[in-house]
Amino acid sequence: MDDDADDGVRLDGVPLTVEDVVRVARGRASVTLDDAVLDRVAASRAIVDGLADDPVPHYGVSTGFGALASTSIPPERRRALQRSLIRSHAAGAGPLVEREVVRATMLLRLQTLATARTGVRPEVVRLYAGMLDADVVPAVHENGSLGCSGDLAPLAHIALVATGEGEAVAPDGTRIPGGDALAAAGLKPVELVEKEGLALINGTDGMLGQLCLAIHDLRALLDAADAAAAMSIEALLGTDRVFAADLQALRPHPGQARSATLIRTLLAGSPIVASHAGPDDPRVQDAYSLRCAPQVHGAARDTVDHAERVASIELGSAIDNPVVTLDGRLESNGNFHGAPIGYVLDFLAIAAADVASMSERRVDRMLDPARSGGLPPFLADDPGVDSGLMIAQYTAASLVSDLKRLAVPASVDSIPTSAMQEDHVSMGWSAARKLRRAVDGLRQVIAIELLTAARALDLRAPLTSSAGIARLRELLRAAVPGPGPDRFLAPEIAAVVELVGSEALAPVLMPLAASTPVPTDQEDA
Repeated sequence: MDDDADDGVRLDGVPLTVEDVVRVARGRASVTLDDAVLDRVAASRAIVDGLADDPVPHYGVSTGFGALASTSIPPERRRALQRSLIRSHAAGAGPLVEREVVRATMLLRLQTLATARTGVRPEVVRLYAGMLDADVVPAVHENGSLGCSGDLAPLAHIALVATGEGEAVAPDGTRIPGGDALAAAGLKPVELVEKEGLALINGTDGMLGQLCLAIHDLRALLDAADAAAAMSIEALLGTDRVFAADLQALRPHPGQARSATLIRTLLAGSPIVASHAGPDDPRVQDAYSLRCAPQVHGAARDTVDHAERVASIELGSAIDNPVVTLDGRLESNGNFHGAPIGYVLDFLAIAAADVASMSERRVDRMLDPARSGGLPPFLADDPGVDSGLMIAQYTAASLVSDLKRLAVPASVDSIPTSAMQEDHVSMGWSAARKLRRAVDGLRQVIAIELLTAARALDLRAPLTSSAGIARLRELLRAAVPGPGPDRFLAPEIAAVVELVGSEALAPVLMPLAASTPVPTDQEDA
């Protein structure tokens, strides 16, 4: 494990958190197993072993799968059944998904195995933990999951490596045989027995892992969006009066209060805002993209909170079919259906698109001399000779257009499969994949607004910014230079995207947001 990895995560029967998932998936935190968990896993396995000679058919133990569930499998063929299941279901296609997504998926499958509701042996649980700690990352393709029965194909590619087959991906992107990857890590492949193949693939772990990563990223991005809005409001000579706590408390959504507090605190003491405040300012109110930022950003924050509540329930769930119940029965169920996760994945994509859309409108306003309050056209050094940030706004507009398409829900679609046995599917994996693209697009749009607002504020000199916004501009100026003649712009956009993606803004924003109490109702205002 990397020397700088986060503190480890212990599977001890307590549900994981979103941040636990991020630490293991992205930070390579170690995973340890509580002895009591392994004892419960062994006891659950004994129940499955006791069904070996039961004349009553048990799905996944003595029967085929899906539409073949009525096919009885003789005892001597049941291990072959599990092996064939993994091989046949590892049928993904297209590009490989990101390492962090595979690691998150593995962790969440491991957590379900550790609930002792799946009937696997302790050695299977230990192997998955060992693969995570050794950073053995199976090759998982982007296409193949319908989100019901769970993320079958992605999980099958992971399970295939656990059996010593398939392919893994080295940190440098090299694809190597799965057995070689295990051997290099000092791990032995597992030979699956009754029920275990099904237990390794019948879950919603891929879509849930991507939901956890998106929740983490969106929280940081919404702080950055508030910061960008505050900078743009200052650059456009906007007012901070509309963000007053008593006005915001008239509509006491918690996300709105959080965003308004951050924007208000960032603007506090701004000489630029003070320069045009008072009775001589002819403008009655600012445009919606300035005035309504807390309402839009706040609604997105509340959407993320709702998504995290759903994720928390899922993180405390045991998703498999069939499951070993607490009283020792092996029962079929429908908990593998991805609808609860698919819905919030789509909901977050809608929120990301709308926040980006408002951000792009502020960028456009700063570049338009008819609406920018005295700034040069496109913030160019020599307008006409120089185009300034004209095409940066084009890029933002292109991204927003893409985000709107990505906001079209995937979870309303369904294509029947398995000879109509699986006649309604969630498409949750597809919702997760497009949300990842939406989060990336939002990050780029916010970066373009930060880049634009910083240049606009530079051009407001000798007027100066508030202390909080000045600190943000210092961070940006450490990454990209200030105004001047046209230069190669793409690297500057990329540098700010990296800055936003690294969450480097957090040390500036979090203390500011915490410095002013957030009103919770009208009486608090």
